Amino acid sequence: MAMHYLRVTLLAFTLALSSIVEGRFTSEMLNYPSDGGTKWAVLIAGSLGYENYRHQADICHAYQIMRKGGMKEENIIVFMYDDIAYNEDNPKPGAIINRPGGENVYPHVPKDYTGKNVTTNNVFAVLLGNKKALIGGSGKVLKSGPKDHVFLYYADHGGPGLLAMPNSDEDIYAKDLIQVLKSMHAAKSYKTMAIYVEACESGSMFDGLLPKDLNIYVTTASNPKENSYACYCGGDPGVPPEYNNTCLGDLYSISWLEDSDKKDPRKETLEQQYTAVKKRTNMSHVMQYGDVKLSTEFLSVYFISNTSKHNQTYPPPNQSEPIIPHAIEQREADLIYFKEMVRRAPVGSTKRIEAEKRLDEVISQRKHVDESVQAIANVLFEDVDAAHSYLTMVRPAGQPLVDDWDCLKTMVKIYEAHCGHLQSYGKKYMRAFANFCNAGVHQEWMAQASIQVCAK
Repeated sequence: MAMHYLRVTLLAFTLALSSIVEGRFTSEMLNYPSDGGTKWAVLIAGSLGYENYRHQADICHAYQIMRKGGMKEENIIVFMYDDIAYNEDNPKPGAIINRPGGENVYPHVPKDYTGKNVTTNNVFAVLLGNKKALIGGSGKVLKSGPKDHVFLYYADHGGPGLLAMPNSDEDIYAKDLIQVLKSMHAAKSYKTMAIYVEACESGSMFDGLLPKDLNIYVTTASNPKENSYACYCGGDPGVPPEYNNTCLGDLYSISWLEDSDKKDPRKETLEQQYTAVKKRTNMSHVMQYGDVKLSTEFLSVYFISNTSKHNQTYPPPNQSEPIIPHAIEQREADLIYFKEMVRRAPVGSTKRIEAEKRLDEVISQRKHVDESVQAIANVLFEDVDAAHSYLTMVRPAGQPLVDDWDCLKTMVKIYEAHCGHLQSYGKKYMRAFANFCNAGVHQEWMAQASIQVCAK
């Protein structure tokens, strides 16, 4: 009897080993966590307006991937302004696509937090599972526990030390986000967490700030000092002419999203996806932060529900490299919309005049930010060369953007009070304001300089 059991065991082991070597997986071998943990996802688009079509398209696409993996809607929490699908500029009302010829990714996406409810306060309340702190929205929050796995994805504009939000008086600052993550860890509200961030200078949200012992793995679209990029933009090969007024996706985002569409998450690790995304995202440096050892986990840890029978089929492996689409800086992509609106309007029409006025206002606002921040630096530091260095100075890798985050917030508020809102374009000057703080500039000096420069 014992010998028979041994022969059966050896046979089973041999068959299993053979299957692995040949790339075949039985249902017992598939990479579902054995801890019984539940999967959760929080998906955030931090922008509004048809010129930012791509961010909500990215988020909706991510939702469809989660659902394809069998995750329940109740475990997926979505933040998006929801002003794109039925926008008057949308050539296909009720539809959102994330690539030329792509499927409609808008159906069934939950309206958890839309419009004025897409706020930093609500994002933090959701992550902390604090329903009492919510203001508006569906009331859904993370109810995750110590065995659960949480996936957080953000797509929008950003700046050094900051992720933009459409409604907040205060955007998502790096130090505040890190504090929320630390609180989640202390409360044992997850076993592991994976965070993907699409934004300019997105690496600055974590570099020198995120501890490695929180069981959190992060990838970002760019390092702390460079832009991220939009793609599938109007005028590019393959983009239908009706979408000439916007960009359908972001390069980092479509790289991981399209990779997830094509590859079985039970057979691809976070590290393997990171490598593929890094190769395709050729305009910026895709980064990793936090507990990089977690990258050995399979994507199924986050993308497939334990309770569902995952019968999804995936296309056979494609040996050819995916096409790298033409890309444009995030902060320049918005201009595609405003320029195209001028081009489409009949010459001499009221619509043309209004479109030209709006384009002029956008360009003038950008010029105003460039000139006013430079002028404020000149007032603060007197020496022109020193002033210019404080606009562009970058701290060494591993050092946080700023020592005093409250000072940074105050500098931004002072500037906006006297010189106007930074807008998505102006957020690139967050590093300048941080450098002002690091140089010991007092808020009174900043206020005086801002008034002197912008009172005109």
